[in-house]
Amino acid sequence: MQALILAGGKGTRLRPLTVYTPKPVVPVMNRPFLLYQIEILAKAGVTDVVLSLSYQPDKIEDLLGDGSDYGVRLTYVTEPSPMGTGGAYRFAADHLTETTIVLNGDILTDLDIAKLIGFHRKNTAAATLALKQVEDPSAYGLVETDGQSRIVRFLEKPRSEDARKINVNTINAGIYVLEPSILDLIPAGETRSFEYDVFPAILEKKLPFLGFSMDETYWRDLGNPASYLQAHHDFLSGRISGSSIDRTAPFDRATAASVDKLSVIGAGCVIKPGARIVRSTLGPGVHVDEKAVIEDSVIWGHVRVSAAAEIKNAVIGRSCFIGRNATVTGGTVLGDKASIPDYSHV
Repeated sequence: MQALILAGGKGTRLRPLTVYTPKPVVPVMNRPFLLYQIEILAKAGVTDVVLSLSYQPDKIEDLLGDGSDYGVRLTYVTEPSPMGTGGAYRFAADHLTETTIVLNGDILTDLDIAKLIGFHRKNTAAATLALKQVEDPSAYGLVETDGQSRIVRFLEKPRSEDARKINVNTINAGIYVLEPSILDLIPAGETRSFEYDVFPAILEKKLPFLGFSMDETYWRDLGNPASYLQAHHDFLSGRISGSSIDRTAPFDRATAASVDKLSVIGAGCVIKPGARIVRSTLGPGVHVDEKAVIEDSVIWGHVRVSAAAEIKNAVIGRSCFIGRNATVTGGTVLGDKASIPDYSHV
């Protein structure tokens, strides 16, 4: 069993966080995001992992290396130009010689991959899609199945009223198990989409095509800053199972500073007297001056938060400067090296 992670996107919806940091390795709880996908694969015994890259591939490879630190063997494949999800799968064909688990590179989940594999094998499927029920499926690919979990129809990004009419709210969760025969449905060297090209071809060929329900499993698309921030809230509130939170990094906290038990503080942080940290994640080397307040926020590494500044429900990129008595709230997202002047309100 092998795995392919489609990690070639530019992360446009997640900007400005992804201008200098490729989306697959944006920090989540102070770890590169892809490690969570690698972790659930390794737990299922899937240790041969291919990463399909396109945008800033060197940064990803430099950060993750050969995968030995994480119990897997990583192989890197860089597309010459964006080829779509199906095209990227076909482009990596030389490295995929057996049944393959394919994951979209922006999905955070605690899915038990072994159960998905077992379902696929038990039903002798050519392709199996993980499916998730959501309240509003309009931003996703709607998938309809019959009583035997066989996939019968796709509807890409339906209008809410259309989804209500057919009474289906099950979406394509971006996790697939595919037999090598699926590669034969995709022309080499051409741009193809799983949703618009490959999956309809599987239905047309009448190959065994099944949906695996993951409704009791955590799942989140990290495609935009609001969802990225919510993922941190979910980690801190214990909604995501199987991934431990590291709160052992050494940092310098003044006796009069307040850091709640939920917050995660990176190595080398300095928290001055009177500062208060609540339900937040601070990256390495963050400096928080006297009486500053950080609540429900994510602060990337080496940020300076000046005295009496207030940050609530925000994401702050690397090496930013927040001035004295400045206020940053309301879902604000700052890219790397942004500077907020003293007494500003953002």
